[in-house]
Amino acid sequence: MTSHDRLAHALRELEATLINVGLWEASRPQPSAFESQQPFCVDTMSMPQWLRYVFIARLQALVDARATLPATCAVAPAMEVWLKDEPASRRDPVVRELATVDRIVTQA
Repeated sequence: MTSHDRLAHALRELEATLINVGLWEASRPQPSAFESQQPFCVDTMSMPQWLRYVFIARLQALVDARATLPATCAVAPAMEVWLKDEPASRRDPVVRELATVDRIVTQA
């Protein structure tokens, strides 16, 4: 199994987890929100919006194109901070799946 195959699987698992815990953001941000220069588009999107419409979408595009993956990826710690006040039953599965994505990308 290639790193692209592993990443595709991990992205599907992340999506399923986000849906299961109620963080799969349904509302697409306005086009201008994608022009943010801030990390994670914090000034224009919620973290779940950024995950769905930027992070997952971009990584999936790289998988589909079999393109070079980023050299590093460390989104899990940011999501852990964003979910710090959530119960572990909601926070931990998301952070775990993101850590898997981070690891696959970084080790590719």
